[in-house]
Amino acid sequence: MVQIYNDYKEHADFLTVYVREAHPSDEWQMKSNLKEKDDVCYAQPKTLEQRLVIANDFTKRFKFPLPFGIDDMSNAANDAYAAWPERLYIIDESGHIAYRGGMGPFNYNPAEVREWLAARYGAVKHEAPKAPASAAPAATKSADSPAAELAPASK
Repeated sequence: MVQIYNDYKEHADFLTVYVREAHPSDEWQMKSNLKEKDDVCYAQPKTLEQRLVIANDFTKRFKFPLPFGIDDMSNAANDAYAAWPERLYIIDESGHIAYRGGMGPFNYNPAEVREWLAARYGAVKHEAPKAPASAAPAATKSADSPAAELAPASK
């Protein structure tokens, strides 16, 4: 999402909304989650101030450049957008949902957002990084993020 943001921030407004924790340390954990290795496992926040602390830690630790919002404790954004644990939306200029991504983590697909933005504003081409011939391809993994990213269609 960071690369999509960098490519299209002149055409669209982006907002990441932090909703409740997907796998908090005091509730449901998954072995495959492995958040402990990055020291990013938190207890479920009980107050807005606790959500703010976690959001600030995330944005600073990972130098996350996208604008960042925090859902209120009644979970209004999560309820309105079925955002938990992560989901992508594009809201058009008239305020209507132009794209509703699948529920994450398995159906979280930023490439679909890029395709929509490219169809609307033109594709942004990137040169493939040059790797030594002996280098093995890098494995990719899906981020398990407790966020819904909303990308309105225009500035």
